[in-house]
Amino acid sequence: MTSQEGLPLEVIVSGANEHDVNFILPLVYLGLPRVGGRPGRPREYPNMVRADCGYTSKDVLVVLDATGIDAEIPQRGQDALAGLGKRRWPVERAIAWLKQFRRVGVRRDRLAETHEAFVTLACEMIAFGSLPKHGL
Repeated sequence: MTSQEGLPLEVIVSGANEHDVNFILPLVYLGLPRVGGRPGRPREYPNMVRADCGYTSKDVLVVLDATGIDAEIPQRGQDALAGLGKRRWPVERAIAWLKQFRRVGVRRDRLAETHEAFVTLACEMIAFGSLPKHGL
């Protein structure tokens, strides 16, 4: 999951042979990192979820709608026609940023925990690099 600017917020590592639909709800309901900003209670869930056709499922849409989360998930074959892929570029950019790190680009680790640790470290390095450079 990324922010609107494409900064990685949450990551789940899974096997390539597992369907994407199984991971969208756990990813959304892990919760957003609590960051200062507007006054009041911080949000726990995102306002909107944008995903590609791999996440198409009526069950997912029903659960997201019941929670009050807007979903832009195209049905199969609709992506090219509706132009929904144009708003997904921050996610693609975040994936490209992650693949800059050699150890993350191609998984060579036997243990999923090791690979997940390096993916998390890469996400933290990307987030740290986006901070303003005041007095450093």
